[in-house]
Amino acid sequence: MTLNAANRATLRMIFADPMRGDVRWDDFVRLVNALGGEWLKPGHAAGSRRKAKLNGRKGLFHSPHPGALMKKGSVESAAEFLRNAGVTLAPEDERC
Repeated sequence: MTLNAANRATLRMIFADPMRGDVRWDDFVRLVNALGGEWLKPGHAAGSRRKAKLNGRKGLFHSPHPGALMKKGSVESAAEFLRNAGVTLAPEDERC
C-alpha cells in the first residue's frame, strides 16, 4: 500500500526517537485509514476513547480535547499499535 506524503510524515513523527508530542490526532486517524484500518463504533459512554482495528489488531486511544495534539503517551501507544499491526518505516523514511 502506498501512502501519500502527509501520511508518511505522520508515520515518521509517530516512530521518531525521542518521542514527539506534536502529532495531530486527525493526522493519526487519516494514517490508520490510509493503512486500511477502521475506526470501530465506540461503546456506550465511551467519551473521548476511540477504538481502531488494523491487520487484526485493536487499539484504544484517547482523542485529545479541546486541543488537537496527542500527548506523548498517546503517541507511544499509537507507535506500539502500528508495530503490532506490522507497520514499519520504509528504508527511505527512516531519516526521522
